[in-house]
Amino acid sequence: MTTLEDLLKIPRFSDLKLLTHPAHANTIVESIEISETPDVANFIPKKIFLLTTAMIYKDNQKGLIPLIDSLKEQEACGMGIKVGRFIDRIDPDVVEYANKVQFPIVQIPSTQPLGAVLHQLLNYLWDTKTEQLSFALDIQKRFSDLLIHDVSVARFIADFGKMINSPVILLSPYRKVIAHSKHFTQTSKPAEYYVEQLVSKYEHWGEDENVSFVIDDLNQTPLQIAGFTVTVNSYFPHYLLILNPEQVPYPMSEFAVEQACLVLSFMLYKNQKIQESLGFLKSDFLGQMIEYQQTPHQTPRDWLDLGANYGLKKSNHYQIVYAACSQTSSTITKIKYQQEESNVALQWLQETLPLRIKHISIFEIKNTNHFAILIQSKVDNLDKILEEVSQELSAKLPITLTFAIGNLYETTEQIANSFIEAKTAYEEMQTLTEEALTHHYHPKGMKSLFEKMNLEDIHYFCETTLKELAYPVEDSYIELRKTLQCYLSFQCEISKTAKEMYLHRNTIKYRIDHCAKLLGKNIQDPTNSLNLRLALELSERSNQH
Repeated sequence: MTTLEDLLKIPRFSDLKLLTHPAHANTIVESIEISETPDVANFIPKKIFLLTTAMIYKDNQKGLIPLIDSLKEQEACGMGIKVGRFIDRIDPDVVEYANKVQFPIVQIPSTQPLGAVLHQLLNYLWDTKTEQLSFALDIQKRFSDLLIHDVSVARFIADFGKMINSPVILLSPYRKVIAHSKHFTQTSKPAEYYVEQLVSKYEHWGEDENVSFVIDDLNQTPLQIAGFTVTVNSYFPHYLLILNPEQVPYPMSEFAVEQACLVLSFMLYKNQKIQESLGFLKSDFLGQMIEYQQTPHQTPRDWLDLGANYGLKKSNHYQIVYAACSQTSSTITKIKYQQEESNVALQWLQETLPLRIKHISIFEIKNTNHFAILIQSKVDNLDKILEEVSQELSAKLPITLTFAIGNLYETTEQIANSFIEAKTAYEEMQTLTEEALTHHYHPKGMKSLFEKMNLEDIHYFCETTLKELAYPVEDSYIELRKTLQCYLSFQCEISKTAKEMYLHRNTIKYRIDHCAKLLGKNIQDPTNSLNLRLALELSERSNQH
């Protein structure tokens, strides 16, 4: 990158005089243009150095001020004005205004034709660009060789740092150091030291594609860092950091860095797809195991042997935790976002959970963005560990992991039971009004089978089964219902029912006979008894709604 200050330091341009403050000349020059039109700013790209004779301003140099404003707005890098032909000298008020807005003004002597100045400046810029391009192509060839030899990401970063002779760090989407150049082995602080400073000082720095930062180095002096995104995912990119980019030897260009980012994108994408293919195999195994264990009368299988490649261990503790990313109103319809969010969350769980829980295996659940975490060891404070893992990720990225926990079992043949319980607990979580990061499975018995039934269907079943006793209003029917309910709860034994209700057994017998006549069925029949008990329970619950 060539600045206006660099151009003016070249001997052949020594007769070009900078009229404004030197600090304002540190602007990047990408091209040169000649124009005499006052609206030229509408027709030029950014980072242009404009040459002019100011012909139309010879009688009123104050008109240069609006031109300066328009060029400044267009991000032009400066303006060179030739004196001696139409204007003898540049008005000090114009120079003063240019200083005020920090816009460089260069005086070109009458002895220099503008065409010759244009040609010389462009030749220098083009030579620089050619050298930078040649260097970038050379780096690209070296990158290609590394790709052909299938080197690791760590090796690539080490070689790239060596090429540019500057420290380089590659970060994951949640700012974890994946790899770094060998420069950090020669310092007293690891790469993580600089990343921690960066994250604490620039909370939202990942929102821009290419940015620059300034932090304090080991000697508490300012240290510049250039950041570049490495796009593997659309929503959660990786990051490449170059420390002391100003010390990168010429002719290192942004194009070379872009090539490095492109190669890293390919390498990370390839690694991601390899992991996904392994994840599919694990997912298929889990699905087959759950399905097989739920099928009755199957011959036992050696799941430890079949699942040895998928992390199954011999233990007397097997428990499934069902994990998923909580969705917001803005993400619930974004399918691609949810897939990428799931990939990042899976990577996070694979890196953090094994450090806290021994012998775990994480499975992706087929056709979903959810996970099944198989725990194969005794764990104290499981809820606390899971909550910490979720909160730590939420502090780094807008991702909230929730966990539904199945019961603990002693054999591999019971893993399916824990999985079904964990999945049921997850479905319960979706209906809760209070948001929680963890939720345990709680068995609810036969009534839970009817929870999703339409209320009208429940009323119909209760009324056809219990008739007048379904929703009684008269005192006589209320007493009959109570007697029937107590009678059924004591397995149709009259003596125990009479003792419980403090009534004579003949009274109970009379009431049960009356119920049988009213309902038109034998109450002692097992099928009728089951339907009556269920209808009594459901009618009581539905009457509360």
